[in-house]
Amino acid sequence: MLSEKSTATVRATLPAVGAAIGDIAELFYAKLFAAHPALLRDLFNRGNQNTGLQKQALAGSIAAFAGHLVERPDTRPDVMLNRIAHKHASLGVTREQYPVVHEHLFAAIAEVLGEAVTPEVARAWDEVYWLMANALAAAEERLYAEQRVVAGDVWREWTVVARIEETADCATFHLLPADGGRPPAAKPGQYVSVQVELPDGARQIRQYSLSCAPGSPVRALTVKRAGGPATGGPAGEVSHHLHTHVRAGDTLRVSAPYGDLVLRDSGAPVLLASAGIGCTPMLSMLEHLADTGHGAPVTVLHADRSPADHALRADHRALTHKLSDARAHFWYEESGEAGDGVGHMDLGAVPVAPGTSAYLCGPLPFMRGVRAQLIAKGVAPADVHYEVFGPDLWLASS
Repeated sequence: MLSEKSTATVRATLPAVGAAIGDIAELFYAKLFAAHPALLRDLFNRGNQNTGLQKQALAGSIAAFAGHLVERPDTRPDVMLNRIAHKHASLGVTREQYPVVHEHLFAAIAEVLGEAVTPEVARAWDEVYWLMANALAAAEERLYAEQRVVAGDVWREWTVVARIEETADCATFHLLPADGGRPPAAKPGQYVSVQVELPDGARQIRQYSLSCAPGSPVRALTVKRAGGPATGGPAGEVSHHLHTHVRAGDTLRVSAPYGDLVLRDSGAPVLLASAGIGCTPMLSMLEHLADTGHGAPVTVLHADRSPADHALRADHRALTHKLSDARAHFWYEESGEAGDGVGHMDLGAVPVAPGTSAYLCGPLPFMRGVRAQLIAKGVAPADVHYEVFGPDLWLASS
């Protein structure tokens, strides 16, 4: 809880800090990477740095956390903190790194806001930072303990035992621990980090959802080649490397599984909605439901550019058919097969059982649209859960 004196100071200065937080984040990262270039080379996502997405997420999360402390002092924004903690744990972030961030963040605040940063203002925002940092560090240490690893030591070598070309730009890599041991425990919907060494020597890290049930003896990662000429954007460094260079017999450095979007085994009706490569955590959940004989209604929804672009389409249908009370509905921008919808996902004619728990994954505009439709059909907002690939700008802006 923020002290009474600091609460008044943060409330008074939040508009000014919020207005400048984008500039503060920009300068913070410049200072951090100038002092510690290895962080950009081997920890932070260079693609998100180039697009500004990580800077937006940092700025938004700090402002959202401070606003929460001021407006709801008796609670914490645990949803936001848990999501960040899971991401940090998958990267091996440790408590010792938070003072480094503090040093450069507060140098940026002082430089951007100048004389407005009085000692009183500095103390108040210092308190905000350490409340957030200590909460994250404690959550990350709990996550490490759950996986029975030393804090930050989440990495393990895995052998690629098979590679399957799903679509023109999606491939599934089947993995087994290189040491022959048992895979670490996972939950349906979670992701792992993959670290690869690129031609310039950088060891870049990206997160990929497990596209198989947690109990599968072989782990499956379905990776879409990001960006490139077809999208008008730069090619994704890590996905391009995996598609171009990794074959059966190669090894990958993979983290323990993390992620807070996890299927709850409540016995309630379930709805799984995805778009594009967002189908991967949904497939993990769907396979788990099929493996455990889930008896309540299951509604499977997916939107894509075309059937040929729909990665794991056959698995989507086959796993749905394994369930006793499940229906699959697909929409494509281009025409699909008989019974498929055309265009954007429209739930007007899709029955949704009372008490449904919904799980969404895909681009933010897609998830916002589906969430609005589900709430209009009577699904409780608390029962709509989502996963974002990349920095979570939805939470940071809420």
